[in-house]
Amino acid sequence: MSGHRHGVVVGMMKSALLLSALSPLAFAAPLPIAIGTNTGGSGKSEGIYLSTFDPEGGVFGEVKLGAKYSSPGFLALHSSKPLLYAVGRSEANPKGSVAVFKLGDPLEFIAEASSGGNNPCHLAINDSGTVLAVANYSDGTTSTLSLDSDGVPKTAFSKRIDGKGPNAGRQEGPHAHGVYFRGKVLHVPDLGLDKVLTWTLDPKTAKPEKEEPSSWSSAPGAGPRHMDFAPDGRHAYVVNELDNTVTALDYDAKTGSFTTLQSISTLPEGVSGGTTAEIAVHPNGKFVYASNRGNDSIAVFARDSESGKLSLVHIAPCGGKIPRHFAISPDGKWLLCAHQDSNTMAALPLDPSTGKLGEPKAPVACPNPICILFLPTK
Repeated sequence: MSGHRHGVVVGMMKSALLLSALSPLAFAAPLPIAIGTNTGGSGKSEGIYLSTFDPEGGVFGEVKLGAKYSSPGFLALHSSKPLLYAVGRSEANPKGSVAVFKLGDPLEFIAEASSGGNNPCHLAINDSGTVLAVANYSDGTTSTLSLDSDGVPKTAFSKRIDGKGPNAGRQEGPHAHGVYFRGKVLHVPDLGLDKVLTWTLDPKTAKPEKEEPSSWSSAPGAGPRHMDFAPDGRHAYVVNELDNTVTALDYDAKTGSFTTLQSISTLPEGVSGGTTAEIAVHPNGKFVYASNRGNDSIAVFARDSESGKLSLVHIAPCGGKIPRHFAISPDGKWLLCAHQDSNTMAALPLDPSTGKLGEPKAPVACPNPICILFLPTK
């Protein structure tokens, strides 16, 4: 090699190393994601799908089938094992199931168990990886399943709290819609009861210490659906499906109890109709996001870290129809949105300093996506 050519190559190598040091994301591998779907929808989904997301370019990779399964709507990861869990249905459990898969491409089916109720819509696993909780929407049953040393679930406890709300069409009975762990405590937003139910669980047996839960009550007819907690653990935020609001709550971690601080609309002024779906607190704790179905938008709120109260930043188009779910990227710079009815996913650039969302990137096709989950990187 000539001295001139050698010098050019060395210079290029030095420039590449410098660029890498200054821009660590420039050479980062795309992040793996799993997508839960509705196999009964118009998109003709076959199960759980896999893809990647490039946080540098804001683009998705190929969307491909990871595992065939019926209506694997919501997904969750084991806290320490390379396992993925999904709610769904099967021939053995036609009303509702919980399936476990080993992570890989494709996913490897390991086992399943009954969800303990009818039409499971949400699940979560505790930090120690010993308990899996399921919200069964249609009959309002909350179930907890113990996980053995291999992460295989076994039904341990199912409970339905009787009651109803003022909305005769949607609140004729209990409708458990989400499950959220905080240590040994399990919180369950129930759309039909206008409550967040709270149990303290035994992490070894997955059974509650008391059969009857304590509870927090929303405004009548609000319909609590999902919730999230601020990183500092001081406040929680509930998205209410039926009245299109987010309620800010003071949280007492010692007792697992809530105190209402504020409720704020997720819709633009003068707009009504539709329902909310998902909520998430930004990893930096400064902003809260909620999705509007019908208005097809994401409401962005600034969070006061001291008071816990919210103020509207803006309401941004989500880039598709019926934003059932969204996930904020690990670097906090993107919001990935699943559009159930347009059979697409889109990436919205997110400014962590202002909370604002930019124009959605070109959407990628995916059949009836209703949950996006970032997977561990190797």
